Parts: sequence; C-alpha cells; structure tokens
Amino acid sequence: MTNNKSLDLPRSKLKQAYNRFVPQQFFRLLGKEDVTKVKLGDHIERTLTILFSDIRNFTSLSESMSPQQNFDFINSYLSQMEPVISQNGGMIDKYIGDAIMVLFPSEADDAVNGSLAMLRRLDSYNQGRSKAGYSSIKIGIGLNTGLLMLGTVGGENRMEGTVISDAVNLASRIEGMTKYYGVNLLISEHTYHNLKNIRDYHIRFIDRVLVKGKNQPQSVYEVFTADKASVREAKIETIKIFEEALGSYHLKKIENARDLLQKCLAANPEDIPAKFYLDRCEKFLNSGVHEGTGEIDKNVIWDEDMKVGVKEIDDQHKELFEYANTLMTAIREGKDQNEVEKVISFLNEYVEDHFRDEEKIMEEHDYPFLSFQKEQHENFIKYFKGLEYELKERRESRTYLRFRVQLLVVDWLVNHTCKEDRHFGRFLMHRG
Repeated sequence: MTNNKSLDLPRSKLKQAYNRFVPQQFFRLLGKEDVTKVKLGDHIERTLTILFSDIRNFTSLSESMSPQQNFDFINSYLSQMEPVISQNGGMIDKYIGDAIMVLFPSEADDAVNGSLAMLRRLDSYNQGRSKAGYSSIKIGIGLNTGLLMLGTVGGENRMEGTVISDAVNLASRIEGMTKYYGVNLLISEHTYHNLKNIRDYHIRFIDRVLVKGKNQPQSVYEVFTADKASVREAKIETIKIFEEALGSYHLKKIENARDLLQKCLAANPEDIPAKFYLDRCEKFLNSGVHEGTGEIDKNVIWDEDMKVGVKEIDDQHKELFEYANTLMTAIREGKDQNEVEKVISFLNEYVEDHFRDEEKIMEEHDYPFLSFQKEQHENFIKYFKGLEYELKERRESRTYLRFRVQLLVVDWLVNHTCKEDRHFGRFLMHRG
C-alpha cells in the first residue's frame, strides 16, 4: 500500500521552499492558491504603500570587509528587519543588496508602524554590534502610497513577481531624500493623507520637491517618532516654529525664516533639518539662489492634461481651482476676516457637493476603486475642516496660513485631480 504521507511531504517542502523566495501574500493578492497556479502576465491593480530602506554609507562599510564578512553582515541585518516587517503586515518584495523593498497591502498606518519598528529594532541591533566591537549603522526609509500594478513579468522559462507604477519610483526617490535632509524616515503627502491614526505619530513637513517626471511638486514629511527622546521632545515643542520657518523660506521671506530657524536650533541643537534650512537661508542671502520649487503662492492654472474626460467632473475641477485661487489671494492680500471666512465656507460646501457628484458618477460606471476615492475625499474634508478652524481663529501668522492652504488645499486638489481622478478617466477610456 502506498503511503500518501510520504508522497505529500516532498510537495509541502517544495511549496515551503517556494514561499521563501516568493511570499505567499503575493499569490493571495493575485487570487492564486500557490506558485503552481501563477501564469506569466497575471496581474492585479490596487492601492498599496511601498517602503524602500537602505543602509547609509554601505559601500565604504563593505570595502572594509571580506566577501564572507559582507554576506554575514547583510544576512545578520536583514534577519533583524524581516520579522518586524512581517509582524506589521509588510510583504518583502525584494532585497537589493543592503536595500529592502516592501509592500503593505492594507493600511498606510501599517507601513509607518512597520518603519518605526525597523528603526527601533535597529537600535537594539546596534547595541549588540557595539558590544561586539563593531560600529553602529544607520538606515533611511521612504514611504509612498498609490495605485500600482502587481503581477508577473519575464519569459516562459524565467519570470518573477513585480510591481509597476510611478508610485514605486517616488517611494525610492523619497528614501534617497533621507540622506539629503539627514533624517531616518520620510513619507510622501499621499501616505500622509492616507493615515487613519495620524495623531499616533510625530510628523512635520520637510519640503516640497519637484521630482523628475512629475509636473506638480510633491510634499514630503518627516516622521520623527523613533528619534531619541531628547530630540523628539524638542521637535515636538518647536514644530510650529519649524514649519512656519519653512513656510517663510518657500515664500521667500528669508530673514524671517532664518530668525525662526535659529530659535529652533537654540531649543534643539541636534535638529539636522533645521540646520539644513538655515544653510539654505544663508546661501540665499549670499548668492540669491533659492532652492524651492519656484511656483509656490502662485495661482494654480487648469490645463488640458488635467482633464478626466467627463464634462461634469472637469467643469467642477476648473471651478474648484478658481475658488482655491480666490482663497489664496484673500489670505495673501490680507483681506477682511469676514471675506476670508465667506470664501472658506463656500469652498467647503462646494467640495462636498463635488465629491458626492463624482462618487455617484463613479458608482454608475462600476469603478473598482470607488472605495479608495471615498477614503481620499473623506481625508481631504477632515484636513480641510482643521484648516478652516485655523483660518477662522487666525492664531497663526498669515505667512504660515498661506503655506498651509498651499499644502492642504491647492497641492492636494492638483495632485488628486492629476493622479486619482485621471485614473478614473483612463478606466472609462479603456472600457470603451
């Protein structure tokens, strides 16, 4: 009689081995039971948060080690990171030398929590390295949230799972920016606006950057929750001064920015981004070179590339841009408070009506990403109401408020229109 158990054992071991190279979550996302069901070209489109991490100065570090020591070091480090990534819902897509690319299929919060867990695990790992006589290492982490294609590419004899999207490229670029600003963890505005529990983290604005291949500047935020306690507390205390300083810099009020940054550094001498911006201020005062994106505080202009292809939606987008410009102008010119509040109230009501109309049209066309759009709309309304309170109370300087309107209203509307809404337009076009 044949022993079925002995026949099943090799198959289960083979499946287990495959799962070590291609995670089981990948198959589940594709709707497949296991690797034997996957075919070349299988794919799915969905919203994910992408994480890239990298060891700082790895090249110079590796040059001091033998090949065997290099592999031992990399595997020692990766074996520390892999469990905390998995525990927070992350799926390791690939290792690229010392770098890690991770996908978080559920919440953007999972990605932020996973990143913070990596930084905390790194602290304990460095303590062990120190005891063993090795130097500490630093890592940078970048996050971005967006729509992407997940599937299989290659040929019949060699294929692999991958993700394709400019959202992936942006996540990689944001990780690279951590070196530039001297921070551990940066997130895109898309991740920032998708966080469900934003009060669980310590976050501050870092910059608006014009990324290669993008027409609209992208806002980038620092998550400093995992900073050492003294630095973290000082950043919390100075966050309003810091962000007002950055707003002043981007609005080319350089002397005001310099004074505010000096206050930040007096309270927190270890604030590296504050030093970075102070250097920018000094450079501007000496040479007139301004390292901002250049277009801030200007009216946003509608162009044909922003069209979704649905007349009702496109007409409303044009009007939204006009109202956003009216609000920016009212604050910039120091209009009467009643006039500013009137514009805010009207814009608030118009936005909600527009979102309802847009969602109804998407529902009529069975748009598969309607729930994601609704979440985006709800998040915008939440942030707008907070901004509305700030504007009505006028507790902040006009410069700071102008900058906040740019980030939370103008930038959001333009990026959402050019990205998520145009995706709906492409969906309709391909559907015929």
